[in-house]
Amino acid sequence: MSDNVQDWVAVDAYFAEALMGADPLRAGIRRANAAAGLPPHDVSPLQGRFLSLLVKAIGARRFLEIGTLGGVSASWMAEALPPDGRVVSLEASPDYAALARRNLERAGLGDRVEIHVGPALDTLARLAKEDVPAFDLVFIDADKPNNPAYLDWALRLTRPGGLIIADNVVRGGAVLEANSSDDRVRGVRTFTERLGREPRLFSTALQTVGEKGWDGMTLSIVEP
Repeated sequence: MSDNVQDWVAVDAYFAEALMGADPLRAGIRRANAAAGLPPHDVSPLQGRFLSLLVKAIGARRFLEIGTLGGVSASWMAEALPPDGRVVSLEASPDYAALARRNLERAGLGDRVEIHVGPALDTLARLAKEDVPAFDLVFIDADKPNNPAYLDWALRLTRPGGLIIADNVVRGGAVLEANSSDDRVRGVRTFTERLGREPRLFSTALQTVGEKGWDGMTLSIVEP
């Protein structure tokens, strides 16, 4: 097995081309994001397609995303939802949120995505107070130190049988560092340990290699 990052990227490109072909929609969003100086933290094409597959597999209609960035992952979700589906996406940065709105409007998906600007924990508390309909799928992809708190809200806002997914949990293997001084690593470890103890969740984790390097995600189903 090769541990060459160039090989990982080439394998990603092979499967993306074989399974999906050209993707001008996401290519356009990525170009706009790069031009605006956004960090390249978007999901890869195969990861985006995987999330879309999960949306279709569980018949999701309501999707909650914590961390919008430039709208790449939101576009995957919005595209996979039925016409009456809804993505509710939370973004702390007004500039990122404005760019994501422009990207999604140009992609013809703006009517399916509702972006809330401000600290995600504040927005989540407000959504709970407003008693919004339960979500079918929650994607946690924001500041890692707050992952444990995001899990609390996800459990409150996700329907039984729904999915909770968290990205960037391997962090190049840094998740193994029990005494890490990195708040992001500590947040991921606390979050993961909470998943393992939570009786309402049935969870696993997947490592990934590819154009995003060595990382991975957790996947949990909320037990009925």
